[in-house]
Amino acid sequence: MTIKLHIGGIEKKEDWKILNLSKLNIVDYIGDIGDLTMFDDGSCEAVYASHVLEHVPQAKVINTLKGINRILIPGGKFYISVPDLDILCKLFINPVISIQEKFHIMRIIYGGQIDSNDFHYFGWNLEFMAYFLKEAGFFKIERKDSLGLFNDTSECEIHGVKISLNLIASK
Repeated sequence: MTIKLHIGGIEKKEDWKILNLSKLNIVDYIGDIGDLTMFDDGSCEAVYASHVLEHVPQAKVINTLKGINRILIPGGKFYISVPDLDILCKLFINPVISIQEKFHIMRIIYGGQIDSNDFHYFGWNLEFMAYFLKEAGFFKIERKDSLGLFNDTSECEIHGVKISLNLIASK
């Protein structure tokens, strides 16, 4: 039996299991995106991660993505949302953006840094994401305006501009 895995999730949804660092009462598995050894090969039909991959250190990105690929069934889907560095940079240098908004954008780029897990180690854009996904064995990568699966940061906007890169990668 396969599952649908929501990495970093904080919203319970039917048919989805949650993997999170925190021991919240809705969490099914305690763990980290960088270590998916608790899941068997081909045990997931779908994996969803919104604003999680930027927390992975650069040296661990390929192995992390290979780990996600490993747990997916053939034809399985990886739903990804990350802050889009290209969009954030354009917003940051926009002269109409206030200092408060620039500070907010800076925190999206580097992490809020409110605890030891809230640091961003990687600035993602479409070019980087496509390259690393292909290196990890994903073959089809589709950009989406919205993933529409969870109420999360994948839909975040600043000045009416969506700041997330939303993709579906197929195994």
